[in-house]
Amino acid sequence: MPVATALVSGNDPIPQLAERAVQQALTRAGLVQANAVLLFLTPEYTRHAQPAVAAAARAARCIQVAGGIASGVFTESGWVLDRPAAVAMVLGGEFSLAPGEGASGLLLSYATGNVPPHWNVTGKRFGATFAGSFAGTAAPTDPAAWEHGRLTESSACCVKLLGADISVGVSSGLRLLGKAKRVEQSNGYDLERIGSQTALKNLARAVPAELRENLGRQLHHLAAVLFDEEAGARNELREGHGRALALLAANPDGSLTLSEQVTPGQSLAWAVRQPLTAEADMRGTIDQLAARSGHEPACALMFSCIGRGPYFYGGEDRDLRAMTERFPGLPILGVYGTGQITPAVPGAAGENRHVQNTVVTALVRHNLKVVHVQPLA
Repeated sequence: MPVATALVSGNDPIPQLAERAVQQALTRAGLVQANAVLLFLTPEYTRHAQPAVAAAARAARCIQVAGGIASGVFTESGWVLDRPAAVAMVLGGEFSLAPGEGASGLLLSYATGNVPPHWNVTGKRFGATFAGSFAGTAAPTDPAAWEHGRLTESSACCVKLLGADISVGVSSGLRLLGKAKRVEQSNGYDLERIGSQTALKNLARAVPAELRENLGRQLHHLAAVLFDEEAGARNELREGHGRALALLAANPDGSLTLSEQVTPGQSLAWAVRQPLTAEADMRGTIDQLAARSGHEPACALMFSCIGRGPYFYGGEDRDLRAMTERFPGLPILGVYGTGQITPAVPGAAGENRHVQNTVVTALVRHNLKVVHVQPLA
């Protein structure tokens, strides 16, 4: 098999963890040298990334090493959060990496800090973002990203996976709570009135009974889904048409502070994200991805939200488990981030979407000429 992964953790963010991850992945793949490596490190490496990237390149005997700092990392074998860790996927055979900017096709894109503005209008992309810090780093040091074996000035990397046919699926994990309604009144990021009621009262009427008590403390389970005109009429939740907005605060005047501004006349619905429905949504996404082609994938990449992994599922990652049960033994490289990048559906504004609390999964297959780049309905 020309692709394999490895995950190594330790007590200190030392280059040897990245070196060992690459060496173990090479052994599992039956390779002496890699064509390229995808390498992700936990936040403890923020000030120590370049030595680790260099160690990975030496172990792989190649300079095409790409990746970045992430909230946490995982493979098909398990996950690591809250301690130094390195995860590596070595690519051999027909697979390799090339610089993505200006390239055609689907681009693996990863940013730490601000997302480059041109990413929304230049090519179809999938990947993730990490906006965070580690207590051991000195401000204003930003997390790092790397490409071609070196840290990038933009703290972002963009690469094209050569020799691959890639299918992308998006699991929002959301369940709608009733029909979409017109926004009646808003002020900046505050949604004030919808459905002839204050936003907070309208939300309270829609949520399950177990969430109504101390509703202000339950907002992390909920979302406002902003629809375009067509999807709002159908009340259809689909990435690119139904855009989930985080609920940041419940205010004394009955308004709700959202993560994006909304304007009167737009169509909005409430949604809830709970473990059982999220897991079912993930399994449905995987089934649709598996049906895209008649032959099995060579590997998979998963970009999950830090709020959608073990913290959400009570100490286990059921999204990862759904993948390993559907594809036993498949090499999987995964990262937990604070945002996810996915291609927009046809008709949506821009080429791509930057979303939260989702899982973006890419199945990678051999030698198919047609690349599927649209998120699944």
